Formats: sequence, C-alpha cells, structure tokens
Amino acid sequence: MRIGQSADLLVVAPATADILAKAAHGLASDLLTNTLLTARCPVVFAPAMHTEMWEHPATQANVATLRARGAIVIEPAVGRLTGADSGKGRLPDPAAIFDVCRSVLAGAPADLAGRRVVVSAGGTREAIDPVRFIGNRSSGLQGYALARVAAARGAAVTLVAANVALPDPAGVDVVRVESALQLRDAVIEAVADADAVVMAAAVADFRPVAPSRTKIKKTGDEPEAIHLTKNPDILAELGERRRAGEKSPSVIVGFAAETDDVLANGQAKLARKGCDLLVVNQVGENLAFGTPDNAATVLVAGGEPVEIPRGPKDDLARVVWDLIAARLV
Repeated sequence: MRIGQSADLLVVAPATADILAKAAHGLASDLLTNTLLTARCPVVFAPAMHTEMWEHPATQANVATLRARGAIVIEPAVGRLTGADSGKGRLPDPAAIFDVCRSVLAGAPADLAGRRVVVSAGGTREAIDPVRFIGNRSSGLQGYALARVAAARGAAVTLVAANVALPDPAGVDVVRVESALQLRDAVIEAVADADAVVMAAAVADFRPVAPSRTKIKKTGDEPEAIHLTKNPDILAELGERRRAGEKSPSVIVGFAAETDDVLANGQAKLARKGCDLLVVNQVGENLAFGTPDNAATVLVAGGEPVEIPRGPKDDLARVVWDLIAARLV
C-alpha cells in the first residue's frame, strides 16, 4: 500500500486491456491494482494489446473513464504486434514513454485529459514531376513539440505530419501526408470530433496546375513555364466551417511565419483567418525552421498579445496549450 502512497509517479507499461479495465472499475485483486487505488500521484498508462482489443468499445470506454479522472493514457503505437499481426496496439518506444513521464514530473498539468486535439506539422510538397517539388524549410519540430506536450497533458492527439523525418511522439496518432490537398483532407477528417486544432504545418500557397508524369528534361535555351494554382487555405476554411455552424473545434490556432512587418502581417492574418489564436514568429537564417528553439508572439482574438521569449520549442508549446486549455474550460 505504501508504494502508491509514497510514489511521485506511477507508470504502467505495458498496460493490458485487463489492467485498464481493472483500473477503470477500481478493482484491487493484486499488488499492481492495489497500488493504483492508493496512488495520489500522476499515473501514466502505456497500453499494449492487439488492435481489436484496443478498438473494442469496452476498452475505449475504460480509457475514457481513466482520462476523465486525470490519468495519462498514452495512445499505443502502430507496428508489429505478435505473430503475423500488425496494427495499432504496439507498446510505444521506451524513450518516447520516458519523454511523457519527464513532462509529467516537470509539472505538466493533466488539464487536457479527456480532450481530443489535432496538430499539423512539417511542410507540404507540391509535385512538379516525379523528381521535383515545390516545398519549404519546415522540419516539423514545433508541431511535434506541440503534439508531445498535449499528450503529456492527457489529450488524445492526432498529428497530421507532412514530410517529417522525426520519430513518432509517444501516445500520438500520426497521419502522414505529402501535399497541401492531402493535409487538408486529413485535417478536416480529424477535426470532426476534436476540441482544438493547432495548424503548425507550413502549407504551400501554390501548386502546379498539371504536374508532369515524367521527369522534365532540359531542352532548348529556356525552361518550360510551370503554371501554378492556389492551394486551399485550410486555416481559413476551419474558421468558415465554424461560423457556418458546422461541427468544428472549440479552439482554432494558426501559425504565421513572417520575414518582415511580423506583427502587422500577423494581425491582418488573425482577422482574415477567423482563428482564436495566431502564433506569429519571424523566420530566416537560423530562425524557427529546423532549429531547436523558437520565439513568438501569440495574437489573441479580442485580447492582448502574449510574448514568448526564445527558448526550447517545448516551452513555446506549453504556453500555447496553456492558452488553449483556458479556452476549453
């Protein structure tokens, strides 16, 4: 009994369907479940089971119950299970579980427990031909930090990742996309039952009208013109869908990367996009893209701007989620 009473953090890894059920219903048939009942510290569950067991309505109800009580239930990873089976249900990588635990021990609140959130990350690529594309310098580091921090605070997170070469954050559902159109479709599908969406991905404004099916060759003195068309404005569409009364997240957050007139351009975008918060940062050489740190100003619809000094991208993510959580109450 004293194990639970004196613990600073309790981690159950792997957490089977049986353990989740016992914990949700307050059963105490062995040392582990007795410890869970006596624990007054944060509890982290890292589930591992067959896909069908994880997706069963009983397991999902137990997970919802535990999250509603403030427990952190990490989403299982997707991959090889036992035998020939593969799918969602694999135990997350130990290093990723450790990252969640470290965030919890650092004082991350469980204020997003029971919430579903969507984060986009990375940079889209628009095909010119099978070899070349129009893209940008986004690494996805800030979006992944946002997803990681949200999971540590108890949220069920869907991360829509565009061309990111980073390990999946523990407890996060990752949907991989390449183009702006693919990212738009994935985000619209994911936000149907989400409480908040954070659009941190760098989405290409334009795409070629007619990508070549074969590699474009160097012929003649002048290159052939590439005609472009506008990509959909996903952030603005989310705002429009909410104004039209369609089922939408309660909180919509955008990111704006600017090189000059940062705040003026950001204020104009905030009004135009119809989002609740707009995270504006200056980009350039060794600024924002591909760096481990970031600085930003969060513009608030109907409120005062919030300055975030330069620091690790996880720190910026924590401030953003603080602002979001305050609007979800």
